[in-house]
Amino acid sequence: MAAVTPSFWSGKRVLLTGHTGFKGSWAAIWLSRLGAEVTGLALPPDQTPALFALAGVERRITSRFVDLRNPGAVSAALGGHPFDIVLHMAAQPIVRASVEDPIGTFQTNVMGTAHLLQALRRQETLQAVLAITSDKVYANNDAGRAFVESDNLGGKDPYSASKAATEIVVQSFAKSYFQSVPVGTARGGNVIGGGDFSRDRLVADIVRAARGGEPVILRHPEATRPWQHVLDCLAGYFRLAEALATDPDTPRAVNFGPRPGGPEVSVGELATLGVQALGGQPWRHEPDPGSLEAKTLAIDATLARTALGFESRIDAPEAVALTMDWYRRQAGGEDALALCLEQIEGYEGRP
Repeated sequence: MAAVTPSFWSGKRVLLTGHTGFKGSWAAIWLSRLGAEVTGLALPPDQTPALFALAGVERRITSRFVDLRNPGAVSAALGGHPFDIVLHMAAQPIVRASVEDPIGTFQTNVMGTAHLLQALRRQETLQAVLAITSDKVYANNDAGRAFVESDNLGGKDPYSASKAATEIVVQSFAKSYFQSVPVGTARGGNVIGGGDFSRDRLVADIVRAARGGEPVILRHPEATRPWQHVLDCLAGYFRLAEALATDPDTPRAVNFGPRPGGPEVSVGELATLGVQALGGQPWRHEPDPGSLEAKTLAIDATLARTALGFESRIDAPEAVALTMDWYRRQAGGEDALALCLEQIEGYEGRP
């Protein structure tokens, strides 16, 4: 089965929030390639460089800079513009940033989602709404068990808690106001890929350190995460949105992560692979005893396979290799957009 259905997306009016971020920029590029009419809502990029600028995303879609914390601005941005599919990716996505600014994180992730859903109530053409949350929505006791969609929600840090709260907000709006429009959530694993330059993200830290001739500092090299290439994750999101719009029996919350039984890669192993690919210095361990980050995290993506026929195509070592190849070639002068389109085309051709 194809990763996504081009005929579904061709001509679809898609509202994509968070289009200026790493994952949102990849989504905008892919959706425009599929023939969708994409409108992006987000704050301007908060770092330089940014994939949004490097790949010229604003030239491929309709881009609107809007703060989702401002309900009036959200309502005005949507007014008079009908949409078929909504992909809500805008968020404050960094755990350490949430510890530094918990109120801002809750305002963006929880109230930003509520403001968007409130504005969408006036849309008459909606076929599906999909809100992207996180694999960190589950109450994690570091037992190492892979979480399934029916597990309890929770969160030790403000980011995780804000995403768990977002799940509840989405459910409440869905049941109260969107009875005729399917509204779902997607819980993705730790996403890696070319073009992520965000603060306090492992791959971005590895790239910055390698380019600066410095060792990357790791707080928890032994920690494990469900690493997933950005194209695998986005393909899952797109497949779920397709299913929500066409099949009333589609689950309303779905995990997306690596295939069961695939090779696990720890933080330290990922850093080693990255350093080797980029020719950087060996990483250095500096423990952070006050960290709230979970030592182990795994999600069970069985439901995506059984309900949607979707399964990740790229295992963790290959995801790292594709990611580092993107950065190496981009640093060598190759065009960021061309690199993204090349990897998207390659992914679409996978069995």
